[in-house]
Amino acid sequence: MTSLTIREQREALEALTLSPLAAFSVAAVRERPEEPCPIRPAYQRDRDRILHSKPFRRLKHKTQVFIAPVGDHYRTRLTHTLEVTQISRTVARALRLNEDLTEAIGLGHDIGHAPFGHAGETALTRIYPDHFRHNEQSRRIVEVIARAGDGMNLTYAVREGIYLHSKARHDIMTTAWGTASTLEGQIIKICDSVAYINHDIDDAIRAGVLRQGDLPKECLDVLGHGHGQRINTMVADLIQHNWWAIGLGVSPDPPLLSMSLPVLEATNTLREFMFRNVYLNNAAKNDDDRVHFVIETLYSYFCAHADQLPDDLLQINQQRQEPIARAVVDYISGMTDRYALEVFKRIFIPKTWGA
Repeated sequence: MTSLTIREQREALEALTLSPLAAFSVAAVRERPEEPCPIRPAYQRDRDRILHSKPFRRLKHKTQVFIAPVGDHYRTRLTHTLEVTQISRTVARALRLNEDLTEAIGLGHDIGHAPFGHAGETALTRIYPDHFRHNEQSRRIVEVIARAGDGMNLTYAVREGIYLHSKARHDIMTTAWGTASTLEGQIIKICDSVAYINHDIDDAIRAGVLRQGDLPKECLDVLGHGHGQRINTMVADLIQHNWWAIGLGVSPDPPLLSMSLPVLEATNTLREFMFRNVYLNNAAKNDDDRVHFVIETLYSYFCAHADQLPDDLLQINQQRQEPIARAVVDYISGMTDRYALEVFKRIFIPKTWGA
């Protein structure tokens, strides 16, 4: 009978089966030392911590693109997160990379999103002096805010992947913050776009904002004319173009994942089409001014009435000696769409009597 723990057996199996370019659980480093779990390797433990957290659960009531849609089949921030994670695990498995790490980053990459999707993020960016960004807030949640100020004490690779998943508008391979040092983190950055480009098209057609015939034909000829076809083309290309990642042959220096040029150009073109026709200029933006009003009004109110902020956020704020506006942003950005509206209603809408 083996004297190894289940965790140690799993770590040994990683050494036998994963690519030499994968991130091995045994080498994971945490911000604060802690006793290893006898059952779960480090990245699996991180995955579980994110999955069982309150910020993750709140994603189910946060907007993806369409604010408060009536239909049951529109994506939310939670379903987007699950789609990103599923697509990313497919790529990681094919390239013999660490699926636990990939999944942990995928589940945590958007937990810092504000209510009301990008409209809420834009509102906070306009009013908060230090410039709010959801990837920075996601990292702050897992490092600072979660567990009443103790943070989740996740491994460096997971925190890095969460922070570095965001991309510049013109190219899904670029980022204003840097590139993840692990291939698993790079997978999340790319597959985030693979997921949202395609499911946002699906939602926009469902909402009547787009028609299938509106999509650029030159992109569809490369990627496919159906939802599943496009995802399959992108994923298959990502795997085939980066076959070096399984550890056979010569890898790029530095090892950076990419797509083949035709698929990358078609993907970037389709993404830009979505920016121009959905994200920045259509019916999905009709409520943006109202969202900005709600967010800005709540921000002004809580900056002036800090005593009404949650006790845990006030305690974190005092311990870190941060401006009170930082705690206000933490509170508002953590709200779900419906909770933000409920708080606004409770503070600013007169109550009816005698009903």
